[in-house]
Amino acid sequence: MTLHLHDTAARAVREFAPITPGQASVYLCGATVQAPPHIGHLRSAVCFDVLIRWLEASGYRVTFCRNVTDIEDKILRTAQREGVPPWIVAERNQRAFTWAYDAVGCRPPDIEPRATGHIPEMIVLIRRLIERGHAYPGGGDVYFDVHSYPEYGALSGQRLDQMRPAEDSDDTGAKRDPRDFTLWKGAKPGEPYWETPWGSGRPGWHLECSAMSTKYLGPTFDIHGGGMDLIFPHHENELAQSRAAGDGFARYWLHNGLLGLAGEKMSKSLGNSLLVTDVLSRVRPAELRYYLVQAHYRSLLEYSEEALEESVAANQRIERFVVRASEVLGRLGLDAAAGPADEPLGLPVSFRSAMDEDLAVPAALAAVHACVRDGNQALAASDKAAARASLVRLRAMLAVLGLDPLAPHWSDSAGGPGAGDRLRDVVGSLVKLTLQQRDAARARRDYATADAIRDGLEEIGVLVEDTPEGPRWELKR
Repeated sequence: MTLHLHDTAARAVREFAPITPGQASVYLCGATVQAPPHIGHLRSAVCFDVLIRWLEASGYRVTFCRNVTDIEDKILRTAQREGVPPWIVAERNQRAFTWAYDAVGCRPPDIEPRATGHIPEMIVLIRRLIERGHAYPGGGDVYFDVHSYPEYGALSGQRLDQMRPAEDSDDTGAKRDPRDFTLWKGAKPGEPYWETPWGSGRPGWHLECSAMSTKYLGPTFDIHGGGMDLIFPHHENELAQSRAAGDGFARYWLHNGLLGLAGEKMSKSLGNSLLVTDVLSRVRPAELRYYLVQAHYRSLLEYSEEALEESVAANQRIERFVVRASEVLGRLGLDAAAGPADEPLGLPVSFRSAMDEDLAVPAALAAVHACVRDGNQALAASDKAAARASLVRLRAMLAVLGLDPLAPHWSDSAGGPGAGDRLRDVVGSLVKLTLQQRDAARARRDYATADAIRDGLEEIGVLVEDTPEGPRWELKR
């Protein structure tokens, strides 16, 4: 199969045919950094991280750009409420977002531009639009003339005569039409501003992404992504102003479903957001990633503690097999191995077919759990060859989903490169020494001491299981 993706603009699943064979350019609308991230933000980040991983696994060289909106009305309101400069709010929260992305294993983008660093590109874009008759200055602002672009509304499927007035500026009567949206906002007392030919001020939100995406990915690029809540007006306006300026802009539009709570979209304004730091105090980062990955990217993911617990349990079943198989097989299990001819990179056909069909992760996870089941059966039968084959397939699939428990990210996150490995080696050596003392106690029939050692290990979070091959241990989850 070849990769097929659901294109919002086409309202259909289309075969992915990049501009340049073997290469893929992807732009993702990143965070508006007015507050710390909640897990709804991470839903988008994780969904598109899986896309990037699958493109790379499919042989594409990916250029991934994810922006940071560090000047916008919400940031200014937060700064005013706190009595601090806007850049303090933006910098603080951008660091929080970067930490959250890293915590759940999202690969860093190739470029992460900030809006405030691209004012010259925005000024050039405004000038192009004015010269082409698609924009006009008025009352210190600059507006996009929606009537000048006949295709306005095509992305979201809306008709201009049924649209509400744009709500991105104060209505001073300078607009030709209330649905015209703001490209440039005139300076107001106490707000940051930049000088332009049309007066001092700051950029509108929609303008920022058009300028940044085309600077780094070119006037026409492959994929533009973001949450479904951005389709209108943000992405509609991006598309209109970019095409009106003469750029081809995005060829595919991908939108992830939102994360809801009690039937509502999770958002800061509703006061129902679950901060990433709060959730990660209850579950491990890999378990949160599993929860965010497990639904299809275009579906609504309804949050509940029960659903989170189910994801934790499912992820732990995977981890237990990987850890146990790695212990039994040793180096043999960790080395890469070629799979059958119909399984390039060790990926089963069922997994590849699912991922190629619009990133159908639920079906891909079914292949993952089937592999875990087969691997456990092979271990129970002491069939090391079959267990190794399952482990190779499983880790290849988990790498695409960002869930491989043996990946460097999960072991290195505890204190720098290699820190997790070093800590695990030290803990493992101490536990093995303790288990040797337990074995010695059992050999001399001192079962009270043996039981006390086992109970003591359990109290500090080490679970011991006696198997035909000898005792094995794992950390309590």
